[in-house]
Amino acid sequence: MTAPPPPAAAGRRLADRLDGPLFFPVTAYGPDGTLDLTAFRAHVRSGIDAGAAAVFACCGTGEFPALGPEEFADCVAAAVEEAAGRVPVIAGTGYGTALAVHFARLAHLAGADGLLAMPPYLVVAGQDGLLRHYTALAAATELPVIVYQRDNAVFAPSTVAALARTPGIIGLKDGLGDLDLLQRIISAVRTEAPDEDFLYVNGLPTAELTGPAYRGLGVHLYSSAVFAFAPEIALAFHRALATGDHDTVQRLLDGFYRPLVELRNQGRGYAVSLVKAGVRLRGLDVGEVRPPLSEPAPAHLKQLAELLHHGLELAAAAPGTGA
Repeated sequence: MTAPPPPAAAGRRLADRLDGPLFFPVTAYGPDGTLDLTAFRAHVRSGIDAGAAAVFACCGTGEFPALGPEEFADCVAAAVEEAAGRVPVIAGTGYGTALAVHFARLAHLAGADGLLAMPPYLVVAGQDGLLRHYTALAAATELPVIVYQRDNAVFAPSTVAALARTPGIIGLKDGLGDLDLLQRIISAVRTEAPDEDFLYVNGLPTAELTGPAYRGLGVHLYSSAVFAFAPEIALAFHRALATGDHDTVQRLLDGFYRPLVELRNQGRGYAVSLVKAGVRLRGLDVGEVRPPLSEPAPAHLKQLAELLHHGLELAAAAPGTGA
């Protein structure tokens, strides 16, 4: 039996594979509210076939807080089986340190390639406490860890530099959107951890809207919730942004992404429930969201359907789509 690669090698190998749209699948439930692994597998498989660069299973869009440990392990294992090595599978983890370590180990046993570490549960911790939490999590398995900055996990630049020097921690996903802070973080890591090839991901709920701004800071990777229900739109935007096709970028921003964000802002939890509704609109029954999330209002579902139709038309007209 071969020994696992050291954390630095595993992290570098994972980072090198994250080049393209990052897919955050929803978690499918049946009519009785229990896990529907058949639908989940179909959803993951379709995303990979559409061109996802990675699968982030059981993260925010996948309703990580609503999953029990066994459900989590089953979903991650299913995603790993569907990926079959074609793309990496990164699993979510979170809560307090003990539970975060438990979920991390479950992900490791299920075959995940890495972890997305979401904010600790409830507490607003100081920088020393946050550093202790993520250091302990990174030490618990050989899986590379991407730390998610948002809500109650907001880092000083010096803390991120310390995280970058921590074995097993390979990157930061930014869901805060403070570009001034992010620029200072990037600068601090560059100067205080110059030997670390640290990864940055734009992790705002509809990251495409801020994609051009983040690229100005050198952050090219981003999570795409839209990819979960409209990979055609997500890929058209990704292609246009990467090739400098500003006309297409602006048409999609103005005609689809900005209206989507404005619709998303009409209800709490819509960053998840609208995505799940979009998957259902495309023909795959993945069920409703679990409490405490709630379904979008009927009028908002109608708006989503109309917006989706228009976005698909815009994507089909974009250069390079074969339309």
